[in-house]
Amino acid sequence: MTSTLVWVIYDISDDKQRNRVAKLCKAKGLQRVQKSAFLGKLPSNRIDELALQCGEVIDASTDSVFLFPLCADDFRRVKTLGLAFDPRYVNDEVISAFF
Repeated sequence: MTSTLVWVIYDISDDKQRNRVAKLCKAKGLQRVQKSAFLGKLPSNRIDELALQCGEVIDASTDSVFLFPLCADDFRRVKTLGLAFDPRYVNDEVISAFF
């Protein structure tokens, strides 16, 4: 099964719920690139699985989670400005894996 590059970006007010979503992303092998943003490759069925798991964790009336699948061509067209990736989370090796 082919993998798809996916961004997971979230805004979750509760610390415990936010940490649980971060752990779900890490468990799927995604790399943290900002405090509330993860990036990595997942098979399509894993993207759906992650969405369901995140939906079970968050409060849908106050929180948001976005999962953006991108093909490689679209990702190559991504524009980054400023630091783009938080250096506390991302090193050159991680960035070069995606760009």
